[in-house]
Amino acid sequence: MIHKVIQTDPSKCNGCRECEIACSVRHTGVRKIARTRIHVVGENDFYLPTTCQQCVHPPCMAVCPKGAIHRDVGMERVVIDEDLCIGCKMCISACPTGAMGFDPDQGRSYKCDLCDGDPQCVRACEAGALAYADIHALQDPRIRESAYRLYCLVRRQAA
Repeated sequence: MIHKVIQTDPSKCNGCRECEIACSVRHTGVRKIARTRIHVVGENDFYLPTTCQQCVHPPCMAVCPKGAIHRDVGMERVVIDEDLCIGCKMCISACPTGAMGFDPDQGRSYKCDLCDGDPQCVRACEAGALAYADIHALQDPRIRESAYRLYCLVRRQAA
């Protein structure tokens, strides 16, 4: 199985947040942005959709005291077994990308599950800022260029 992730291209993101709405509806049944598994950060002319990167060695999985987080080998994704999650939030603290969330109504953590191989955020992105792609495609020069532009933007703002 090819290891796929949601790839982002910030140069195409217009900040419409349709990806957040699609995710929310898929997972909660309603437009509840507070419970979405993808977040668009930024403002003005720069927006960056962020979500779980399905880490090869996931810190969230390493710290889970109940073993509720595991790798789905078939899809090469990291998933949470909701029946085992005790809501301790250790995974949220351990996540290097801030991609974990906590649902106080359910008392458990949540994260992107790639919509079982059909990410709704990708389908909803009319701007083409999201793609469900092989993790090795992240080496694409376009992605490196986008990261460099962000780096330059941050340096200019700090100066």
